[in-house]
Amino acid sequence: MSSVLYDTPGPRARRRNALLSVVFVVLLAALAWWVWTTMDDKQQLKWALWQPFTTSEAWTTYLLPGLGNTLKAAALSMVIALPLGAVFGIARLSDHRWVRAVASVVVEFFRAIPVLLLMLFASEFYNLYTQVSSDDRPLYAVVTGLVLYNASVLAEVVRAGILALPKGQTEAAYAIGLRKGQTMTSILLPQAVTVMLPAIVSQLVVIVKDTALGGVMLGFTELLNNRGTLAANYANVFASFVVVAAIYIVLNFALTSFASWLERRLRRSKRSTGAVLGAEDLEELNPAAVGGTVGTGSAA
Repeated sequence: MSSVLYDTPGPRARRRNALLSVVFVVLLAALAWWVWTTMDDKQQLKWALWQPFTTSEAWTTYLLPGLGNTLKAAALSMVIALPLGAVFGIARLSDHRWVRAVASVVVEFFRAIPVLLLMLFASEFYNLYTQVSSDDRPLYAVVTGLVLYNASVLAEVVRAGILALPKGQTEAAYAIGLRKGQTMTSILLPQAVTVMLPAIVSQLVVIVKDTALGGVMLGFTELLNNRGTLAANYANVFASFVVVAAIYIVLNFALTSFASWLERRLRRSKRSTGAVLGAEDLEELNPAAVGGTVGTGSAA
C-alpha cells in the first residue's frame, strides 16, 4: 500500500523508524539533562534569580511596557508596509514599462539594504532634517526602517500571489467585459489573499523580531531593551533572557495560529456554491457590457 508521496513502510522499516525515534528521544533527554546540570553548577537555577518574575513590579515596570512598544512598532510597520507593498507589487505587473521599471528599482533597492542600516539612516535623517524629538526619534526610525524593507518584501509576495493564480481567472474576467483594474480588485486580489496569507504572517513575525534591532542600536525601549534594564536591577541576566525568549515564542505562536485559523476560514468561505449567475449579478460587475448584451439578446 502506498500514497502519493511515499510507499508505506514495511516491518523492517517500521522497526528501524522506531529505533531511530528511541535514539532521538534518548539524545534529547541527555541534552536536556546536560543543560540542567550546567545551569545548576553555574548557580542559575537559584530561586532568587527567578523570583522577581513572580512579582508585579518586574512586569508592570519593565516587561509589559517593553512588550507594548514592540507591538506598537510592529503594528504601525505592518499597517503601513502592507498597502505600500501591495501598490508596488501590482505596479510591477503593470502594462506600462515605465511603471514596472520604477517599481522594480524601488523594490530591489530596499530589499538589498539590511533593515538595521535603514533604521540607522532613518534615525540620522530625522535628527538632521526634521523636528522630531529625541524621545520619539527611535520609534520613528524603527518604523521607517521596517516599512521600507518589509514593503519591498511584501511587494514580491503580492506579485507572486497574483501570478500563482490560473490564467483562466483573468481570461474569464476579460470575457465578461471587466477592465484590468476591475479584474485586479474584484477577481485576482481576493483570491490571492488566501495564497499570500502564510507569507504575510511570516513577514509579520519577522517584523516583531526585528523591532529588537532598534532596541540594541537606537535605544528604542522595546521588550529586549527593557530586559537589559531589568537584568541590571535584579542581577538575573540568564533568567531574563529565558523569560523574554518565552514571551517572543508565545507571541509568534499566537500570530501563526491565528493565521492558520484565518486561512482555513477563508478557504471554506471561498468554496463555490455551484450557483449560476444571472443577468442581474453580471450587471453589478459590469453594467455597460452586460446591458448591451442583454439588449441585443432581447432584440433578437
